[in-house]
Amino acid sequence: MNKNTIEFGVSSMVAPLVSVALRKPGNEMLNGDIKKWHYAKELVPTKVRAQYQGFIDLLEKSGAEILWFNDEDDGLSDSVFTYDPSLVTPKGAILMNPGKILRKDEVSLHRSFYDERGINIIGSITGPGSAEAGDFFWLDDSKLAVGRGYRTNQAGIDQLTKILNKQKIEVIQFDLPVYQGKAACLHLMSVVSLLAEKVALVYAPLMPVALYQLMQKMNFTLLEAPTDEFENSGGLNLNVLATAPMKAIAVNGFPKTHKLMRDVGCDLDVFDGDEICIPCEGGPTCMTRPILRK
Repeated sequence: MNKNTIEFGVSSMVAPLVSVALRKPGNEMLNGDIKKWHYAKELVPTKVRAQYQGFIDLLEKSGAEILWFNDEDDGLSDSVFTYDPSLVTPKGAILMNPGKILRKDEVSLHRSFYDERGINIIGSITGPGSAEAGDFFWLDDSKLAVGRGYRTNQAGIDQLTKILNKQKIEVIQFDLPVYQGKAACLHLMSVVSLLAEKVALVYAPLMPVALYQLMQKMNFTLLEAPTDEFENSGGLNLNVLATAPMKAIAVNGFPKTHKLMRDVGCDLDVFDGDEICIPCEGGPTCMTRPILRK
């Protein structure tokens, strides 16, 4: 075993977040070509850094240990959104193959991170398969919901299923809608965020019917977020990071969505994300790669 091996393992969206991997927003993001990267506006560097620090402060308040990816100036503007290029499971990490072509080189960052820390890499999604971890979420510790769409294709899902079946983890597949098209980012996690083992914040109009019905059958309480806040935020009112059951971090500015969560007892912290999150289509969940939840 690598002498630098750290404890790892994730099979829940809501178990207490013990350690998490992040990458600071660097020059590659702050000076990125907004048309190339599909950002909604030119970013203000000082504001991006201040808002990211606000997010870090809340993560540290939660008690999670922060582990850092290297922050070399490598031109990977989206690499601050560390959730997508890999998935951590109880047995090790799976490297993805992003459907957004500009993100493919981020996978090597994740490979190096796991190698340096002695975390097993148990598989990789390879062409013609594509997959981004934002299209996956744990329904429970033996079931992973997976969305097929523009970022994750059938070949990628088939490869993922083969890897996870060795751990007796069931992959349950759902189709995503076209919505705003290929250039936009609609992940499965754009429409579902778990707050507790059986509580989820959802945007029902874009949920796959079969997923909605399955979660009802599994006795989930589904909190249906309002359309105006979903549209105004590009879906990021729903991008909520659970740091423990019924404890979460969200982007500020969406009072109706936040009230839904607080009314069921969720302890919610918010940070300003109108510069780092909303223009770049990535929220607090997207900016994390959970390494250990237990």
